This record gives sequence, C-alpha cells and structure tokens, in this order.
Amino acid sequence: MKVTGLILAGGLGRRMGGRDKGLQPFRGRPMAAWAIERLAPQVDTLLVNANQNPASYAAFGYPVVPDRIAGFAGPLAGLHAGLSACETPLLVTAPCDSPFLPEDLVGRLRAALEAAGADLAVAKTGDQPHPVFSLVRRDALDGLTAFLEGGGRKVDAWYAALKVAEVPFPDERAFANINTLDELNQLET
Repeated sequence: MKVTGLILAGGLGRRMGGRDKGLQPFRGRPMAAWAIERLAPQVDTLLVNANQNPASYAAFGYPVVPDRIAGFAGPLAGLHAGLSACETPLLVTAPCDSPFLPEDLVGRLRAALEAAGADLAVAKTGDQPHPVFSLVRRDALDGLTAFLEGGGRKVDAWYAALKVAEVPFPDERAFANINTLDELNQLET
C-alpha cells in the first residue's frame, strides 16, 4: 500500500513567540527542511500542512494544504487536511519541528498497523506516545470529520474510537520537538 507523508506546520508557534516554527533556522536550514529530508524518502508522496507563509512552504517543492477547519484547531485539523488531500490508502504525519525523526518511522509504523489490523499506528518511547508521529488509514477521515465538527480537538479522545497500535522506538531524541527559542538554541549546538 502506498503512503502519503504529511509535515504538520499549521500551528501558530505560540511557544516560539508567534514565529512560524517550520521556517525557523536550525543548523543552517529551516526546521521543516530537516523533517522533510527525513520523511520524504520513506513515502510515495509528500504534503505540507501550513496555514501561514504558504509560498515559503511551497518552495520546498511539495503541495501545501491548509486546514479546512477554521481557527488553528491543532494537529487533528492538520491531519484532517492531509487525509482530505491524500490519494493513497495510508497517511503518515510528522511535525515540522522534529528534525531528528527516525529514518525507519514509516516502515515500523506500517508493520505494526498491518500486523494488528489497526486503524492507526502511533510511535511511543517508554510510556510516552507521540501522537503527531502516526500512520493512519485514509478511511478514518469520515470519523475524524465528525469528531472535529462536533467540537473535538483532543487527539487521545479521537483515538479512543479507533483500533490503535502503539509502536515502541528506542531513541527518545528522535521525537524531540523544538517548541521554544531556548530549545532551538540548545539543540543548535
């Protein structure tokens, strides 16, 4: 089955002082460029979910899809936009602020999804699931649409209605999100 990748870059960057996180320089390139570099070889096609600076994100060479749910409704709105634009049976998500995502992310999530007959596979380190690193079947779109239209925004509340496979990964650093300028500066070196 083919997989579409989705880089989540649709947030407001509140903890980054209102800056667009994916476009913040990190080790000489925008953060989103690092996430794209890691995810693109693992998927058949790639999309970028962005609600600001669409021309800057389009410059990475991939289609940009904005949220269809108004009001910067969070990562589920980004997932919804990606599933709505997705033309493959599976969609994998990764945030724009995670430059170290695993190079075997998709393969491991896919194997677990298929083995469990799950609707969604999510990465996990220790006891911590990482819901923005997930692989979901495209046919979950209708349920997600109904959840969002009903005012739902919490990822774990949406997951509760799905069969979920949690996939252990050994390297917590691979899932590090850079949410603040301090974190950006610390990881820069």
